[in-house]
Amino acid sequence: MDFGLVLQTDPPASRVISLMKRAERNGFSYGWTFDSAVLWQEPFVIYSQILANTTKLKVGPMVTNPGTRTWEVTASTFATLNDMYGNRTVCGIGRGDSAMRVAGRKPNTLARISGAMKVIRALGSGREADLGGGTVVRFPWIRPGAELPVWMAAYGPKALKMTGEEADGFILQLADLYLTEYMVKAVKDAAVAAGRDPSEVTVCVAAPAYVTEDDSPEALAHAREQCRWFGGMVGNHVADLVSKYGEHSAAVPDELTDYIKAREGYDYSHHGRADNPDTQFVPDEIVDRFCLIGPVEKHVEKLNALRALGVDQFAVYDMHDAKEAVIDAYGSRVIPAVNG
Repeated sequence: MDFGLVLQTDPPASRVISLMKRAERNGFSYGWTFDSAVLWQEPFVIYSQILANTTKLKVGPMVTNPGTRTWEVTASTFATLNDMYGNRTVCGIGRGDSAMRVAGRKPNTLARISGAMKVIRALGSGREADLGGGTVVRFPWIRPGAELPVWMAAYGPKALKMTGEEADGFILQLADLYLTEYMVKAVKDAAVAAGRDPSEVTVCVAAPAYVTEDDSPEALAHAREQCRWFGGMVGNHVADLVSKYGEHSAAVPDELTDYIKAREGYDYSHHGRADNPDTQFVPDEIVDRFCLIGPVEKHVEKLNALRALGVDQFAVYDMHDAKEAVIDAYGSRVIPAVNG
């Protein structure tokens, strides 16, 4: 199993770079960041420094979207980084929850994501792409061997189907075993139906991880409070699904929708932060199911279960008061135990 580290690009950028260097030293092979230009600093500028200060780490957004950047600019940015540092980027893409809403726009449609994925992948790999209206372009400066995988974030049935049909990878932002099995199966089934080899779709599960010294009530309570924000973030996407499909629908499992009934609102200025006041509706059970919390052995147990469900990478959301400690604990104890 590969391991990734997910950070927000809060200033100073030097700290983001330092944490990514620490992650690589501890056996992580991917470095991800949020991409929301109003809330945080510009990630692609920081990627250049992360790549310059590491040797093998692959970087990318979790996730960018096709609405805040034109597609050829996104492709050119990735392709430039790959030309400089050697095919070490991944384009994670989604609807643009915080990036679009903070800018007063609606998240992107699946049709727009589909079009963007095709254009970004083609241009980033040195091929021609139609930008619309018959305008076909190609980057003349890309060297042979360039490649740019595009991984799609998804929860709903139509997005999961499109991921299996079109994306190189699937990003699932929760670590619940039941929902992971349900959604990975939906993606793989869609890949098979589209005539693809399902093993070609990389599966990445991303969720907060908080390693405690023991499983005492006090230690677990603190860990839950540090990770409760994640249930609120996922709840934004779930609320969109409920609005579209209804509170109880065969299209979306009740296990995903039931917990947001007490959700009242959401302020994006606290997005992805441990002190988010809008996530108190998230019960302890959801924190435990969606995240990895507890002593090292609990992390290893759940990661092995995720791997058995077809998960290729676990990406650690490291937004809490123990960033360095979790990176080090994973490097010294968790990753060796999982990968032998």
